[in-house]
Amino acid sequence: MSRKFNFSAGPSTLPVPVLEQIRDEMVDFRGAGLSLIEASHRGKQYDAVHLEAVALFKELFGVPETYTVLFLQGGATLQFAMVPMNLAATNKKVDVVNSGAWAKKALADIKATGGEPNVLFDGKSSNYMTLPDPASLAVSPDAAYLHLTSNETIGGVQWKSFPDTGKVPLVADMSSDILSRAVPVDKFGLIYAGAQKNLGPAGLAVVVIRNDVLERCPETLPAYLGYKTHAKENSLYNTPPVFAIYAMGLTLAWVKKQGGLPAIEALAKKRSGLLYAAIDQSGGYYRCPVPVQFRSDMNIVWRLPSEELEEKFLKEASAAGMLQLKGHRSVGGVRASCYNAMPLEGVTTLTAFMADFQKKNG
Repeated sequence: MSRKFNFSAGPSTLPVPVLEQIRDEMVDFRGAGLSLIEASHRGKQYDAVHLEAVALFKELFGVPETYTVLFLQGGATLQFAMVPMNLAATNKKVDVVNSGAWAKKALADIKATGGEPNVLFDGKSSNYMTLPDPASLAVSPDAAYLHLTSNETIGGVQWKSFPDTGKVPLVADMSSDILSRAVPVDKFGLIYAGAQKNLGPAGLAVVVIRNDVLERCPETLPAYLGYKTHAKENSLYNTPPVFAIYAMGLTLAWVKKQGGLPAIEALAKKRSGLLYAAIDQSGGYYRCPVPVQFRSDMNIVWRLPSEELEEKFLKEASAAGMLQLKGHRSVGGVRASCYNAMPLEGVTTLTAFMADFQKKNG
């Protein structure tokens, strides 16, 4: 087998042992005589998979007993609308931190669902390369909630600590850094994340909601759009994304086998540290536009001296087995997404290539 290093921002690389187990169980799931994706979501085979995935996520992410975990379809994109529909149904005022491309999408859907966003910080003046000091945010005491994006996948900026919001629920889109580091879950009213970065394949969103926040959600929404609907049915109101949940469960088991969040976080910092060192020690040949204190451990972005050199870099890197390094079309440049399943070898191979490329093209 010849595996290449997939630096895609999502769908991202998955652990090889997980892919191999999926392969081995795809046709005959653990002696059941059929594939799990053919089995009833009300049957004992899937029920065990579902409950194990919920339990593993709670254990690894450190979810307190006062929170409910939901598995929903629609990815994080549906959550951009579901969050305000549920949390700002009566109180329309929503505090927002506009930190980049994904925060803008959440902001747009707050408006589209009738919310009244109050932007506490807008990173436009720095081209969305900075974040506010958490202590500086003047949270409105009468806001329905405060929304932020913990890691901007496109811009490569990441919150290193989070604001204290008092009685105002703190809501975070953690799609691109969930389960990559320890998070004080009890500071949040709601956390949501698409699975296709660190948790598994696309097709699934995880929602972690504090029970008192859940109780505030209206029961007058269309059934699928109400968090209470899914909480009452343990995310089995309708046919869930069976394959995505199954694959996520296997990925969570793999994370636990690696040593859980402490080991995963240490590896994330080692990978990003190697890449940022390669950038910063290049004498300006490679340049990261993000100030050091805001740099993401998941999505490392940089530029070369010219767009022509960037195109050459990307073409040669791909030929050398390092895929999906092109920066997002809205910003250009180079981006290496180093999610949980990216082996350290992928980064050491990339940094060696970077040094060689500079030597030949500097």
